[in-house]
Amino acid sequence: MVMRLLIPLFLIMSSYSVAAFERLSASVDKNPVLVGEYFTLTIEADGKVSGSQPDASALAQKFVVSPMSVGSRTNIINGSMSSQTTWQMQLLARTAGTFTIPSFTVNGKSSQPISLKVIARSQDGTAQEDIFIKTTLSPETLYVQQAGLYTVKLYIGKDLLDGQLTAPVMNDAQITLMGKQSEDYEVLDGRRYMVITREYLIQPQKSGDYTLEPPMFNGQIRENYRRMAVSAVAKPLTIEVKPVPENYQGAWLPSELVNLSEEWQPSSNEVTVGTPITRTLTLTAVGITKEQLPDISMAQISGIRSYPDESDRNQLARDGRVISQLITSFALVPQTPGTYTLPEMKVPWFNTVIKRVEYATLPARTISVIADVNQIATPTVTAPVLTTPAKTQDAVSTLTAEQIAQPRNDYNWLIMLSGYIIWLLTIIVWIIRKPKQVKSPVPSEDNTSIPTLKTLQNAARHKDNAAFYNALRHYASAQANNLTLDAWINQLANPDLNIEIAKLQASLYSAGEHSVDLSALFQMLNQAIKKKTAKADNHLTQLY
Repeated sequence: MVMRLLIPLFLIMSSYSVAAFERLSASVDKNPVLVGEYFTLTIEADGKVSGSQPDASALAQKFVVSPMSVGSRTNIINGSMSSQTTWQMQLLARTAGTFTIPSFTVNGKSSQPISLKVIARSQDGTAQEDIFIKTTLSPETLYVQQAGLYTVKLYIGKDLLDGQLTAPVMNDAQITLMGKQSEDYEVLDGRRYMVITREYLIQPQKSGDYTLEPPMFNGQIRENYRRMAVSAVAKPLTIEVKPVPENYQGAWLPSELVNLSEEWQPSSNEVTVGTPITRTLTLTAVGITKEQLPDISMAQISGIRSYPDESDRNQLARDGRVISQLITSFALVPQTPGTYTLPEMKVPWFNTVIKRVEYATLPARTISVIADVNQIATPTVTAPVLTTPAKTQDAVSTLTAEQIAQPRNDYNWLIMLSGYIIWLLTIIVWIIRKPKQVKSPVPSEDNTSIPTLKTLQNAARHKDNAAFYNALRHYASAQANNLTLDAWINQLANPDLNIEIAKLQASLYSAGEHSVDLSALFQMLNQAIKKKTAKADNHLTQLY
């Protein structure tokens, strides 16, 4: 019965405490505090508060502020019940001086302001030798978007239990942590310290004078079996950020040193038609990030096909400097013999040391492309016209040319007789060859030195792109009196075939993935050869 009476009474009192409270107070756990030392701000209401909290946005202008946490508790002592609601946050002052923590208001109740004194560490009577921070910036003066390397070293002379190291802060700048922190040991003035090192990229986005606020450390160490709170902060740095010069043209590339180099494989300036050349270009710069390096392109040259490879970008820190590198490769495939000149390449950049525009340059390079001596066609042995039905088209053309080139006879009857004889011979050859058109006009399979259509078909069946392309080059040379592959393909007058051959070359010499259907390519090639052969036979028939 007593419990039934207490429960409604408890609910009535709880609802009343949520609706209103008498007092709101604010306090700090330390006063004075050291620069870079965290302290706790507590705001307390003597009642339960829901749906409302103090506005602490004004504190961010003077302190580093952690997220606010809220809690509540209820006490019943000798039948008397009391409730409290508390809000807590961690604050940190970056500079010394006297600051005022303003009053806070919740549900119409306000707290009293707090006067807080922050003492610089140099004014602190206790020597801070257990924990301290050193920072360096290289270079000390930056241009807009120039990357400076900011090195932070935390020295710890006691057993560290736990701790937190904040990141540096600078307005109008991009700050990026490079890699992971490293841990090492150093001996200073006869004392051994554990050293935690972090490196940051500082890239200002606007010109002017800025303050780089250093990181701050707060943690706990073990001393004589006791846990002790410690903190450390470095001195802030003032940085002058210079603007982009008004007379600068092109993409902005501020650096202390930029170099453009190349590597050829093979290294000789004389190559054979169809032999792939790998040209690797390397752009190296100091004081900029890898994303700032401009892409490198190469001009198209008639007679040489170019296939770009994927670019590789890297950056590292060395000797207090940021070094970035871009590596780009190109596969060059000469198509026709001749002498070719690759034009000069230039990359503009701004030298931040001597303060003027310079150029990273590659001079023009001349290469000689010669015909492949291994592609010389083997002479085709021909038999007499009347007894060899498989006589090649070239033999017929040669025979006709010789007959036409014979000197004219002064006697008209001899000329007429010769014309009838040639006409009869042509009819005989055409009748004999017509059932044999399915046979390949290339040399016999027994001659392994000259590829045949059967060789190409076998390479296509095994999906061997390299073997198919190599056999095709030699087959073209044998069929077209040592012409290049491109020249022979052009004689077949099939644009689709040109496209497929280009895809085949790209699959061999380009870094990208290119799918080639060798079976379809062989069928297209075989049809084009048959079409050309049939067209030549019709031309001879009409001629005679």
